[in-house]
Amino acid sequence: MSSDKKKNSFTIIKDDSTDGHGGYGAGTISLENMSSVIVDPNENKAYVDMGAMHARSDVERRVKLLPDRSEVPNGKLYWIVWVNVERGENGPYYAGVTGCEIRVDREAKRAYKSMAEHVTRMEKSLKGKIIVEHMDEHSKQLLKDFLVDFNEDMWNNSTSELKESL
Repeated sequence: MSSDKKKNSFTIIKDDSTDGHGGYGAGTISLENMSSVIVDPNENKAYVDMGAMHARSDVERRVKLLPDRSEVPNGKLYWIVWVNVERGENGPYYAGVTGCEIRVDREAKRAYKSMAEHVTRMEKSLKGKIIVEHMDEHSKQLLKDFLVDFNEDMWNNSTSELKESL
């Protein structure tokens, strides 16, 4: 990878259409407009980490992922938020935003993560769903601030459901 790789960009794996018609998204589920945002309420920050697409975000590295929350009693809370961007009549907007909990105990090298929840929420984000009501208020505010700061036009073009949820 080049040293000047983009740090905060909302893009991921580029789909290779080989079906000949070249129509946008025709009959396929496209991850092209999906990004993963890490919300870290412990450090008061949110940032794009595309490694989460493959369970390789910074918070997931060098820890053993466990499916049972009780096995990580001292884990710090993080959120992996699946953000899908679509294009509407006024331009691009945040269409799907779904948050998933992850708890990381660096000292014990263990982390809690429900893979089923992450897969389901990623799919729901692709379908334009907003699922953030289970997130704490501080984390929702960090996410909102990040989305607004990242691209205010996309925030302004987004649904009232997203704005009211955050």
